[in-house]
Amino acid sequence: MSNPSTVAPSPSKAQTLLRRLASTLVLWTIILAALFSGHPVISDGVFLILIALLALSGLAEFYGIAEKRGLACFKYCGVVGGLLLMVGTFLNLTGHLGTSGSPARVNDFETSFLILFVLGLCIRQFIAKENANGITTIATTLLGLMYVPWLLNFIQKISFFPFPAGSSPDAGKFFLLYFILVTKFSDMGAYAVGSLIGRHKMIPRISPGKTWEGFGGAVAVSTGASLAFVHFFGANMVGMNYLHAVILGVILSTAAVIGDLIESLFKREAGVKDSGKLFPGIGGILDLLDSLLFNAPLMYLYLRHILTHPVLHA
Repeated sequence: MSNPSTVAPSPSKAQTLLRRLASTLVLWTIILAALFSGHPVISDGVFLILIALLALSGLAEFYGIAEKRGLACFKYCGVVGGLLLMVGTFLNLTGHLGTSGSPARVNDFETSFLILFVLGLCIRQFIAKENANGITTIATTLLGLMYVPWLLNFIQKISFFPFPAGSSPDAGKFFLLYFILVTKFSDMGAYAVGSLIGRHKMIPRISPGKTWEGFGGAVAVSTGASLAFVHFFGANMVGMNYLHAVILGVILSTAAVIGDLIESLFKREAGVKDSGKLFPGIGGILDLLDSLLFNAPLMYLYLRHILTHPVLHA
């Protein structure tokens, strides 16, 4: 008869790495399979549903972390606002609101939405008689919307980017696949190298497990994955070459580590180890998305202002 007080042994580092890899592969394989399905309803509709679910689940986890920290927030306003932001951006990008092909118009929509969202939060505070901390509540709610749905929205902008005439019809999908793979290889490189030879801590007060050796592994593995992807699929990626592959490998891997540290900062303040327990070996949705959140706008800006800049292709 087993002893009820016996604690189950913690998984080894190799088991944890495999669980993280499996969870990541399963989720993003579903999303990318939908994108490359070739059927508009599946590639667009399923993609929107999955991205929106990820964003809203991550946002709910963020608000949960904030509440554990003792910070009030308008959770339902934030979640509804996040959904409206993502759907509105999708409708703009796909031309249903007449703005297809103009990144500036889509950005104007998001800016207008954020202005109205802040105004709505202030009005919501007017009727929140039980909440005297209006500034904190409004700021926390807005930070959640900006940190998860707004940053993740750049994934849509990459996928539906208006490429120059003559580009591969699947260019946006290849850039999205590239961005996800390079970011996730950064995560794997950091964890594998840090587990094997990590000795020098980066910022132990925020994340005791992060090491400078792991950071080097993240940059090396991510840059190698970037070069390999461009070698095999570069013909489908406008303006991409080996130099850009190296630059993006370094940028995306560095930002991925920073994004992971930012989420660790939030969790440490709230006294939690994981944002949730949905994915084995990873934690919650926010633990899965942390490295992607800041990488998505960086990839989009590099794509828009460097790879497809008219001066470079004149």
